Parts: sequence; C-alpha cells; structure tokens
Amino acid sequence: MARVDNESSEFKERLVSVNRVSKTVKGGRVLKFSTLVVVGNGKGTVGFGIGKASEVPDAIRKGIEDAKKNLVTISMKKTTIPHEIIGIFSASRVLMKPAAPGTGVIAGGAVRAVVEMVGIKDIRTKVLKSSNPCNVIRATVEGLRSLRTASEIAKIRMKTVSEIL
Repeated sequence: MARVDNESSEFKERLVSVNRVSKTVKGGRVLKFSTLVVVGNGKGTVGFGIGKASEVPDAIRKGIEDAKKNLVTISMKKTTIPHEIIGIFSASRVLMKPAAPGTGVIAGGAVRAVVEMVGIKDIRTKVLKSSNPCNVIRATVEGLRSLRTASEIAKIRMKTVSEIL
C-alpha cells in the first residue's frame, strides 16, 4: 500500500482492533468489518478513527482517513507527560502517570498504541473499569488533551513559571 502524498508519510498508523460484525437480512447474513486505527507523528500529534466496510483493507483505509480528520496536539515534558491525570470517557477510565527516563511505556494494548503514536517514551498507565478498546482510546486521548505544562498554566494565570512551581 504505497502512498505518494506528503501528508500520509508524516504520520504512522497503528491498527488497534478489527471486529467482524454481521447483519441478518432476508437472504442470510451479511458480514462487514469494523476497524479501530490510531495515527500519530511521534512529535505530540495523535488521532484515532473508526472505519467500517465489507473488506478489511477498505475498513482500515477509512479508519486512517477518519483518524486524520480528528488530530489533537498533546503537551509533553521531554519524553513523558507533565503530570498525573485520569482520562474519562463513558465507563472507561485511564490512569496515566509520568515516569523517569528509561522506564519505557508501561501500558496495555489500546493505550500503548495511542501513547506510542504521540511519541511518549516513558509513562505508566492503568485501565480502570471498562476495557472496551474504543472507549479506552477515547479516554486516553481525552486525558492527554487535558494535560497542561507549567508554562501554559503560568501564561493563563499571568505569572512566571517559578511562582507556580
């Protein structure tokens, strides 16, 4: 699947899950596929998308297109996150904690995909409550979006970074 345009070469894709769904109609069962895809540039930008089609490659392509429409930028502190946070979406909760350099990514499947696509190298995570991959990804992205660095908070409060720390 070689691509020529510049935009797709900047982003890496990761397929998180493929789900086979069937619909019963008068003539029998109709099979389709639903895919969950995460894209990121490894420099603080990430997006996720869902693609549905009758063939897996088409569903993946649609998921990638959807993910590129929903890109968000994440605040990072070197190779980790600035502070501890809990991302919440529906019944899923994802606890994310900053980690010392060299720790690596300690995360499960769906969270690992998002964190690695963002470019975070050191983090500890735990999925709490529901482990539905779609909701876990949404909770992870929601938590990462709400992260703020000390300089961003200082700017909002009209103070210096040293006054905040």
